[in-house]
Amino acid sequence: MSDKKKSETPLNVLPTRLQAGTAHFEKNVRELARMVADVRNEELKLSEGGGAKAIEAQHAKKRLTARERIAKLIDASTEFFELSIHAAHGMYEEWGGAPAAGVITGIGRIEDRLFMIIANDATVKAGAFFPITAKKVLRAQNIAIENHLPTIYLVDSAGVFLPLQEDVFPDQDDFGRVFRNNAVMSAMGIPQITAIMGMCVAGGAYLPVMCDHVLMTEGSGLFLAGPALVQAAIGQQVSAEELGGAKMHAAISGTIDFREPTDDACLTRLRSIVEKMGYRTPAPFHRAEPEAPLYPAEDLYGIYDGDPTKTYDMREIIARIVDGSKFDEYKAEYGGTVLCGYARIGGYSVGIVANQKTHVQQTDHEGNKRVEFGGVIYTESAEKAARFIMDCNQNLIPLVFLHDVNGFMVGRDAEWSGIIRAGAKMVSAVANSVVPKISVIIGGSFGAGHYAMCGKAYDPRFVFAWPSARYSVMSGEAAAGTLVEIKIKQLERAGKRLTDEDKKQLFDSIRDTYTRQMDPRYGAARLWVDKIIDPLDTREAITWALRVARHNPDVAKFNVGVIQT
Repeated sequence: MSDKKKSETPLNVLPTRLQAGTAHFEKNVRELARMVADVRNEELKLSEGGGAKAIEAQHAKKRLTARERIAKLIDASTEFFELSIHAAHGMYEEWGGAPAAGVITGIGRIEDRLFMIIANDATVKAGAFFPITAKKVLRAQNIAIENHLPTIYLVDSAGVFLPLQEDVFPDQDDFGRVFRNNAVMSAMGIPQITAIMGMCVAGGAYLPVMCDHVLMTEGSGLFLAGPALVQAAIGQQVSAEELGGAKMHAAISGTIDFREPTDDACLTRLRSIVEKMGYRTPAPFHRAEPEAPLYPAEDLYGIYDGDPTKTYDMREIIARIVDGSKFDEYKAEYGGTVLCGYARIGGYSVGIVANQKTHVQQTDHEGNKRVEFGGVIYTESAEKAARFIMDCNQNLIPLVFLHDVNGFMVGRDAEWSGIIRAGAKMVSAVANSVVPKISVIIGGSFGAGHYAMCGKAYDPRFVFAWPSARYSVMSGEAAAGTLVEIKIKQLERAGKRLTDEDKKQLFDSIRDTYTRQMDPRYGAARLWVDKIIDPLDTREAITWALRVARHNPDVAKFNVGVIQT
């Protein structure tokens, strides 16, 4: 952009220096497009659940699949914002796998109201709960709790996957926590509705009964113990329908509120109940009319550069996400490796904390100039970010963190400048924030930098990741180099020597393990990431998160406690 045109740019509108059409730009486009295509192809496969035969078996019972139920439940022509589809990806292969962990979770609009929807997928091991299945349901409930989001459960599950019961049943964040959350959500005034549309047995039978409304279809079963277990336990012979069928629970036990003949009738009744629900006061976060960015989102494919030897300007990423490409940058000339500023996304006001990937020049207190590396958090940038985060809390502005961070600066100069003290200040501000926090992992998110940028341990309302995301305690190359040196010294103390070939094999093995674990699908499989998103959908995903966050009107008093100064 020429100096003349740049000077004419309104104060808060981001300039762009995009060099589209260059060989390097086109290479970036191809590489990121390939990553996105790989993820999308996997999602299509995962959306098939247990496969064609299992779907046919579900239809033979005159039941819809979980995805068919959701499609009929939400408002026509609206999107289901699915979460955690990669849960259990690459896990439980010795048991035939568990696509999407055998449960579908996400946010949908029903009668123009937002709901968290949790639907067992009976095509995957009869909807049985694997260890990660319970954690996926808990993650969905926690999102509902944090955002006061009403919740609908579509139940069709055989209960705990018995071969793995020790990892499903007893611990604090295992199966029993689901029912504890039912009780807590009810006490908080968060509406919950259950539709039993298949089996609901054993401990899982408590879930529907702890909700506000219970619907049940003909042919479904609700009981603490099925007929076979009852006969084994007390010698009583009884049919499933007599023991816990819809008619019995409607007319004799009085456990259910509505008995419906089919899935379609049940979903229609659900919508009718929802349509009569009132509206609650939204959160006090400001929203204006949305405004499209000035620059096309498609440019994101070429702007982002995953090559650690290359740099890119994070402002160009921001320019394609925020409303009108307008960004009021905070302390723009100070602590340049972290960008902070105010903007709007989808009309919602936000404070953005982002890692700058270009190298920047900084002048110290003695007038000496130095170059600071992009993607590294220095003392000045940590202090700036901490102050900005506190300001956003003071002014009720939600926070969006855009990750591409190598970590905090190390070395004598960094230590003398108080990097640990400054980092602690930033971490404390993030930890004690009371406004909604949303994290988007664009590139690397390593070490303590991951924490300071609101990693999963710091309670972001949502964590999204681009397919290019990579995160761990350190990069694969750094980890391999460190661990190989440690191994060599251990062997030398024992009087052994490694050949150059041995060292290379050890290095490659460690690096490959780290590289596999840094893949966002590895993290998403374990629920460290809520959704892997196409970069083109970044603005939409953040808007969804802000829309959901606005459901919770309660904002606690902000108090940072003891903070380093």
